[in-house]
Amino acid sequence: MNLLARREHSRAELERKLQARECDSEEISAVLTALERDNLLSDSRFAEAFVDSRLSRGDGPMKIQHRLRQRGVESAIADVAMNNVTVDWVARAARERVKRFGADAPHDYHERARQSRFLSQRGFTSSQIRGSFDESDEDEF
Repeated sequence: MNLLARREHSRAELERKLQARECDSEEISAVLTALERDNLLSDSRFAEAFVDSRLSRGDGPMKIQHRLRQRGVESAIADVAMNNVTVDWVARAARERVKRFGADAPHDYHERARQSRFLSQRGFTSSQIRGSFDESDEDEF
């Protein structure tokens, strides 16, 4: 209960933490099932909170979904959580680019590639990254 009091957890994440404390696997399963039954543990609720948290950090959709899978959230639940947010990913990528590199457009190919790598590491798709650059910049390259 102390773990759940701090923040939401996925079932798999909580199970790993309890196993690390060398708890009996049958007891862990029974406790987690009881917590889910009492609606104290919910992968859906965890996914929604996680997506909101990662959006505020400036992460892109691919990185958020990857992190959800790492935490043991099923793909269907992750997809629902991602679909419940209305985000203009291109505008978000542009905002993250400007926040990191300033409002000036990249002055050459290498700078544009550097900024693109940054956005890629943040989890934005290639089409979102392309869209984050002003269309007027497209003619320069």
